[in-house]
Amino acid sequence: MPVRSANPIRARSLIRDNLEKQAGCLNLIHSRMPNIKVFSGTSHPDLAQRIVDRLGIDLGKVVTKKFSNLETCVEIGESVRGEDVYIVQSGSGEINDNLMELLIMINACKIASASRVTAVIPCFPYARQDKKDKLPGSEDNEESKKLAKKNYDWKFRSRAPISAKLVANMLSVAGADHIITMDLHASQIQGFFDIPVDNLYAEPAVLKWIKENIPEWKNSIIVSPDAGGAKRVTSIADRLNVEFALIHKERKKANEVASMVLVGDVKDKIAILVDDMADTCGTIVHAADRLVEAGATKVYAILTHGIFSGPAISRINNACFEAVVVTNTIPQDGHMRDCPKIQCIDVSMMFAEAVRRTHNGESVSYLFSNVPY
Repeated sequence: MPVRSANPIRARSLIRDNLEKQAGCLNLIHSRMPNIKVFSGTSHPDLAQRIVDRLGIDLGKVVTKKFSNLETCVEIGESVRGEDVYIVQSGSGEINDNLMELLIMINACKIASASRVTAVIPCFPYARQDKKDKLPGSEDNEESKKLAKKNYDWKFRSRAPISAKLVANMLSVAGADHIITMDLHASQIQGFFDIPVDNLYAEPAVLKWIKENIPEWKNSIIVSPDAGGAKRVTSIADRLNVEFALIHKERKKANEVASMVLVGDVKDKIAILVDDMADTCGTIVHAADRLVEAGATKVYAILTHGIFSGPAISRINNACFEAVVVTNTIPQDGHMRDCPKIQCIDVSMMFAEAVRRTHNGESVSYLFSNVPY
């Protein structure tokens, strides 16, 4: 409505007041998180929506489609010039397509003059391929592995790729300035990057779940299903002031466990298996059986990344778990429908707080030992 006044000075004053009020309303809307845009890839839109809801902003507009030859096409639907951009894309589902989509989104924002592009990757793809430790031919069958062991000269390196390093290079070349992820399979993957990497931990959320959902948690023992997770379980056991154990496993070949040796006493205790990820679930199911044989009264499994591929769901349904607890770094709705034993911990608030602190130039180390409320 136009401002009418016989006095031109008074009219200008009223116009200025109206403009200031309108600007004040706009500033009130954007005062919490100015100059920030959060976009979601197609791998986990639910987690991205939870993150922006926590931040009090809207999800950025982006259109993702595939051409008839299955090439990925991404169109950013709003200006990102001078903005602090965060792209949420997890390494789940169709991993190769989702990784390529993330790289294209990063590059699209970078060449559109975004001031900073941060890739929020809750589950880092190819994290298990972090070193050259395979014998040539070991991936084929048992006979070829025996032959490889017999003929292999250890002064030569194997021909296994370090794919996690390759993914790190691809993200950097695409234009990523910063990476936020959770529970890397190997912490040294952070060293594959020449850009800052914030590796968040699910441990605070896991501790909270244990105390709230296992009444007899003081009579529990934290168990690692392999020697590589010993550091993880000792940290949790120390904070709960309980004992820990570990299981040493020997593999015949990939995704197949040969034998397991339990180190520790679990008799008449609640065993809580803790690991960073479970794929086909052969390891944790064998570990659960071994713990029951050793006298554990109940067995829980707590995993950060529940991949659950192949026969995983049927194995869990037939196993002796009280519950298999995972975080939502990977979509779990379908898995929870197929398996009533699976429960989910929401970690969206940890990623949202990491985004907020990163945007405001604050430290994220608080999240290493606390769950934001």
